[in-house]
Amino acid sequence: MHTTKPMVAEQMGSLALPQGGDPLSEGIRFRIRGFIEALLNEEVDAVLGAGRYERADGRRGHRNGSKPRELTTSFGKTVFDRPRAVLFDNEREVEFQSTIVDRYRRRSREVDAALLGMYFGGVNTRKVQQAIRPLLREAPLSKSAISRLIQRLKEYFEAWRTMPLAGLRIAYLYLDGIYVRVRCGGKTRSLPVLAVVGIKSDGEKVLLALELRGGESEGAWKGLLENLVSRGLKAPKLLISDGSPGLMSALELTWPGVPRQRCAVHKLRNLLSHAPEAIHEEIRTDFHAIVYAESVAEARSAYDGFLRKWRRLAAGVARSLEEGGEELLTFLRFPKSQWKAIRTTNVIERINQEFRRRVKTQVCFPTETAVLLVLFGLVASGMIRMRRIDGYEDLAGMDTVPPVPAGTREVAPEGEPVAALLAVSV
Repeated sequence: MHTTKPMVAEQMGSLALPQGGDPLSEGIRFRIRGFIEALLNEEVDAVLGAGRYERADGRRGHRNGSKPRELTTSFGKTVFDRPRAVLFDNEREVEFQSTIVDRYRRRSREVDAALLGMYFGGVNTRKVQQAIRPLLREAPLSKSAISRLIQRLKEYFEAWRTMPLAGLRIAYLYLDGIYVRVRCGGKTRSLPVLAVVGIKSDGEKVLLALELRGGESEGAWKGLLENLVSRGLKAPKLLISDGSPGLMSALELTWPGVPRQRCAVHKLRNLLSHAPEAIHEEIRTDFHAIVYAESVAEARSAYDGFLRKWRRLAAGVARSLEEGGEELLTFLRFPKSQWKAIRTTNVIERINQEFRRRVKTQVCFPTETAVLLVLFGLVASGMIRMRRIDGYEDLAGMDTVPPVPAGTREVAPEGEPVAALLAVSV
């Protein structure tokens, strides 16, 4: 009878995961010093315009010995000789500064990125030290290592939140809020972080603002928008948001006349809240016929049909659709290739989903700064990636937005076909 071999753990007398002793890693670690020194010497040769002991016209300086240096990479701590050089700058001599290994850098950028990545992922400092110890080997993290990285992140954050925006061409602006639990005024409260994401003329998404506020009132949103304007942000071609009264008022006060698109997903939720669950699927199907239509005429026809049907069956549902008015169909005035991207706030909602996933590991943030640093860091570190919007190729030719015809109203009156109110050129 065939019998299996005993488990490795039983042979060892205890359960243990395989760690260390990797010949490949040890071999690379042993040779890493030579690789670093070779890279630095090549950099010095390029900057000086001549190799070691080489006589050449146009030499821009000379070598000046070397200095021992320690650097922690993903292969552990490495001690190497950093070449030094003196450069001629007119009549002065200046010391050469490497762009490969910064003067005061103790760890490679890869290691720092890994540390911040674990921190943003919800791992506390002690566990970060435990997790990365096998890789860093003889270069254990000090208790203040993460603190110094966070301090550096604070400096980046402050520079970002005051960065001039005058040279930034923003086509579309998405606005939304995410609620997080934070300690404020001595108590734990659920407060909104107001977020703004812009779409540049090349289709790239860019995070423009993150502010913790006491609510989503007109004053809260207006303060955020005024800050963006004071930094030089010009009015976009389109504003995309939910139907929050405070936000809508603030947008009208800040950029009157700029087209607004009400999020179709938020409006559908509102429609469903006015009806029993038994007819939710029917309402959803009829609403999707509007926002997922293949043409402008088809969307307008579906809109009219929705109102005629649901005024009879559930007046509250019809009134809810009318409340959104023309702003539910603003996306029809833009290139069809972009309809999917601009009829909802999904662009910013996806970012909010990642925010929530990270926030779930934190019962409560201790301060406002802690909240904003984590949310900013998730984007700045690349843990939240923002790709170009669909149809970005058509953004370059959009110098103007087709106007709404004179005399239109935002809400269709009882019995009047909405198609007449939305006769816009596309």
